[in-house]
Amino acid sequence: MNKFHGTGVALVTPFKADGSVDFDGLKNLINYLIDGKVEYLVSLGTTGEASTLNKDEKKKIWEFTAEINNGRLPLIAGIGGNDTASISQSVKDFEVNGYSAILSASPYYVKPTQEGIYQHYKAISEASSLPIFLYNVPGRTGSNVSPETTCRLAHDFKNIVATKEASGNFDQFNQIMRDKPEDFLLISGDDPVAMPMISLGAVGVISVVGNALPKQLSDMIRLCLSGEFAKALPLHLSLLEFTKLMFAEGNPAGVKAALKHFGVCDDHLRLPLVKVSPALREAIIAESQKIS
Repeated sequence: MNKFHGTGVALVTPFKADGSVDFDGLKNLINYLIDGKVEYLVSLGTTGEASTLNKDEKKKIWEFTAEINNGRLPLIAGIGGNDTASISQSVKDFEVNGYSAILSASPYYVKPTQEGIYQHYKAISEASSLPIFLYNVPGRTGSNVSPETTCRLAHDFKNIVATKEASGNFDQFNQIMRDKPEDFLLISGDDPVAMPMISLGAVGVISVVGNALPKQLSDMIRLCLSGEFAKALPLHLSLLEFTKLMFAEGNPAGVKAALKHFGVCDDHLRLPLVKVSPALREAIIAESQKIS
């Protein structure tokens, strides 16, 4: 699993003005991130607006991403939801060549118990021929995957190999690091806390900000992973305001505004998400010019 150490980027899905998928923009983005030296890519996570895409669109995006990537970086497919049976079937049916793992967010909205979360991931594990990354993001799902449940899953299922942790709870990170199997990966799901999480033993980040600033972010993460925290700290601090702006009016509206400014792809979104306000756009451009 060393190929998942470092910076992974949760790809945005570029759209055209008419709402259709902008495959030229996606090609530009993939090449931009590879040129920026990130370690791996995540296709159709939350940042990819997967909840607004239909089954055929998702399949085309996965296939296109694998084609353009052409084996240059490891790929992870995001397949998650709140209906265990349908998600397990989607995982079982996933046939896109070129992917190394599946990232699956815990069930959203329905707020299952910890036993329900365990059984959900058990079903996904048993359906999958690929390694599974758990994804804990309570701010979006409405429920937390406890450290006990994370480590129980990690010990019970060999193909559950990592967790993307976006709970923001350092007590939780500490407990996972203490109780997990030795080869199970803790990965930051929040850009601002990637540095301190790596100091605890996390192996990197699955990033939103990395869409826009792949080189700056991956340079910082590599310094942290090599133990050079004093050198990494100025880079980390220089990204804080930009990161704050990225989420000021929701994800991925902020990072799409930055990508438009950098000429990578346009900033269209699908409802109910909308573009950032003019004032925030101006702030993002101004901060981008300080960093890039």
